[in-house]
Amino acid sequence: MHYEMMFPDQIREAIDKNTPVAMALGVIEYHSEHLSPGVDTLLVVRALDLLEKEMPLVILPPFYYGAGTYAVAPPERNGGIHVDSQVLNQFARQLFYNLLRIGFRNIYLFVHHQSENFSNGMPTDLSFKLAARQEIFAFVERERGDGWWGDNSSASYYDDHATGGDPFNWIHICPFMSAEAQAKYPIDHASEQETSLMMAFCPECVDMNRFNSDKWYAQGAKKASLEYGNSAKEIILRDMKKAMGK
Repeated sequence: MHYEMMFPDQIREAIDKNTPVAMALGVIEYHSEHLSPGVDTLLVVRALDLLEKEMPLVILPPFYYGAGTYAVAPPERNGGIHVDSQVLNQFARQLFYNLLRIGFRNIYLFVHHQSENFSNGMPTDLSFKLAARQEIFAFVERERGDGWWGDNSSASYYDDHATGGDPFNWIHICPFMSAEAQAKYPIDHASEQETSLMMAFCPECVDMNRFNSDKWYAQGAKKASLEYGNSAKEIILRDMKKAMGK
């Protein structure tokens, strides 16, 4: 279900059932001439739409305005949009504050942009990861007061942590592609992998007639294929379901 189209009783039911709540977190970034600038977000958007047909899922409106940076190309006449990570952190804190107040406790944000460095973190995912921790701490402290963790009522904290029941499992920032998927289908920029993925997930935003061989990073796009994209797609969807406990 798309959150903005749900009725209040459906929202309450999703809260009561602890239904996963998912959002595409991405950027608008130049992806050579043959791909649209929304690649990193559109891949997640389309994946979530497919997963909604297979599992109970609340889909939040996507967020396209991450820290795209201008490392690939300047924005002038290329279309990239970059929002500073400090601004993102403040937005994310407000977003998570509201989602927690609504009652959601099973939240997942999936990010593809720069997720080959996910273990170390990059500006977009780090901004949201920090915001998640900040707002969970603030939320729990407002509800339970200072010293909540040291209180005897939290004696089961480590057991709860091991089983995923502690507050710090309320919000998850996840890579679109698991480490296993990345090992088999290495991430690139507008080359064979991303072009193939777009062929599989969002074919209307790929036009190889527009391909330009000037950029080194896009050279491999000539090898892109729907078969490669669909093979990766199967693993990606499987791993996203697994990340959300399905």
